[in-house]
Amino acid sequence: MRYEAHMDPELRPGLELYEAFGFAEQDLSGDAIAALRARTRQVFTAAAAEIPPNDRVTREDRNIPGPEGAPEVPVRIYRPAEPPSATLPGVLWIHGGGMIAGFIDMDDVTCDTLVERVGCVVVSVDYRLAPEHPDPAPVEDCFAALRWVAGAAEDLRIDPARIAVAGASAGGGLAAGTVLLARDRGGPPVAFQLLVYPMLDDRNETASAREFRGILSWSHEHNHSGWKALLGDRAGGDDVSPYAAPARATDLSGLPPALVQVGELEVFLDEDIEYAHRLLRAKVPTELHVYPGAYHASDVVAPTADASVRMLEERVRALRRALHADAHLLTARA
Repeated sequence: MRYEAHMDPELRPGLELYEAFGFAEQDLSGDAIAALRARTRQVFTAAAAEIPPNDRVTREDRNIPGPEGAPEVPVRIYRPAEPPSATLPGVLWIHGGGMIAGFIDMDDVTCDTLVERVGCVVVSVDYRLAPEHPDPAPVEDCFAALRWVAGAAEDLRIDPARIAVAGASAGGGLAAGTVLLARDRGGPPVAFQLLVYPMLDDRNETASAREFRGILSWSHEHNHSGWKALLGDRAGGDDVSPYAAPARATDLSGLPPALVQVGELEVFLDEDIEYAHRLLRAKVPTELHVYPGAYHASDVVAPTADASVRMLEERVRALRRALHADAHLLTARA
């Protein structure tokens, strides 16, 4: 099977974390969702305890207004500990978890890194999860967070003309959906979209989606569980919103520039390549990076591997170019 034969040897040890998370179980529905959430939190909490505090970045938790008629949305704000002399760009970060799991704390290191290496303020959103909160709750929470970031720009000391929306996996799909909502609802303006192996297509029928069945990372079966939780019986049918499943969007024109990153050995390979191609055909400046031998979220579970380091470097450079007029100077200092 290509999954085993083509895997980057440096990334192979990361599968042990997938096993610890419980991804050997292929049906992530019912009681399995609660078990997945508990194991994920346990593993990430233990890992975080091993990381020294970062005194160069401050973190602040707030609850912000949610969508109309919905509860407040928790966010975490990451800022440079040394206040900048001028406003900074802003990045709205959306965590992954297949629409059914994930939480703000798991991406603390990711957000700290963006603050330091991009030179920005990051706001991470703790959107509601399926199946307790099906579509459109997750994407509407993320859009509410985008509106809040733009509206609170002065308080956050960010430039409202330099806001990026970024996310990984389910968070990448929600980032794409949030950007579509911002275009179709007349704002806020978004300067860039960073889509890291995004979860875009509920139909789960591409060649790569069919190929990667029963694997230990995010599999065809896991993907079915996630979309079923979000969309219920609508999953795979005709009545699915493009804001929930951005691959369904018929018009990608007028969207902000994008970077799409995806591994060779993952369910999302074909849908992500196609989405990037469609962005380009719609005249949206787009970079597409496919990483040979990489499986889903391998950069998270094997962060020191060369491919993982390269993925981080390339997303940092893309954000710098998009958000800083003096990006060449920032690169030179790195």
